Amino acid sequence: MSVLPKYRTLTTEELHSLEKEFIDFLIVNGIMADDWEKMKDENSVGADDIITLFSDVILEGILRKTMFLEFKERTSIKAFQCLNEKIVLVGLDGNDSLDLMKHEDLKNAMINPPKGFKIYSTEKPYNTTREEELFKMIQSGCAISDGEIFEILSLAMV
Repeated sequence: MSVLPKYRTLTTEELHSLEKEFIDFLIVNGIMADDWEKMKDENSVGADDIITLFSDVILEGILRKTMFLEFKERTSIKAFQCLNEKIVLVGLDGNDSLDLMKHEDLKNAMINPPKGFKIYSTEKPYNTTREEELFKMIQSGCAISDGEIFEILSLAMV
């Protein structure tokens, strides 16, 4: 029986970029290089399960460190602050006069929102675990961010 990922299995490219971490993961779990090679040849399901478990460890670590997410569209942007118990949203909805996907238009709209633009805020507790909810948001198009847009929009509301 195969282990189901909590989040998703890392791609081959992602695994290659995390080779050192994967080797450390194998060693911590008592799997030496020869054992790993043998497992890949003789027990592909077991090897896939190890990769799935490693993927969950890596993604869980990234999600735990994630403090801000963003979702950008041409006429709106949503910036999220991911606290321990709740998520806070600050949004900017506009019109066709500016393309918020363009850095300069976004910068201008955040500093001095044009007429017809609306800045709003709301918050809610997580429906599932914090990390599972953030993962779903990323899968739906959100990107991990540094929080700059969240902070600027929050200040623009004052």
